[in-house]
Amino acid sequence: MHSMSEVCAATDLSYEGLKFYCNQGLIPNVKRDKHNHRIFDDHDVAWIKSLTCLKKCGMSIAEMKEYLRLCLQGQDSIPDRLVMLERKKAELERERERIDGSLTYIEWKQGFYEEVLSGKTAYFSNLLPAAH
Repeated sequence: MHSMSEVCAATDLSYEGLKFYCNQGLIPNVKRDKHNHRIFDDHDVAWIKSLTCLKKCGMSIAEMKEYLRLCLQGQDSIPDRLVMLERKKAELERERERIDGSLTYIEWKQGFYEEVLSGKTAYFSNLLPAAH
């Protein structure tokens, strides 16, 4: 069994974050020791690692609760879980495209500035009047 602090270290989740997930019902069947402190088994830790991944994927608490609800239904809910994950994947791919476009612009701008500083290209700005 693992304590809250051990689980936090293993999952890279803050104490407050783990407590929040517990209070939100995202970690089912939380067990308690003789001092009424939360304790977790290896299955709990694996699930909490999954929750942190889902959060990093941009799932809201409501989406994570829905995913948990489906998981608790067992194998029969796998098609519904696949649909949820496919939607999230599509969102992440759109975000990656946006980020890739932003990185392309920054790389272009950095190259332009480097060429200006090296004397290879004349400086121009869309904000300043053209020099005559």
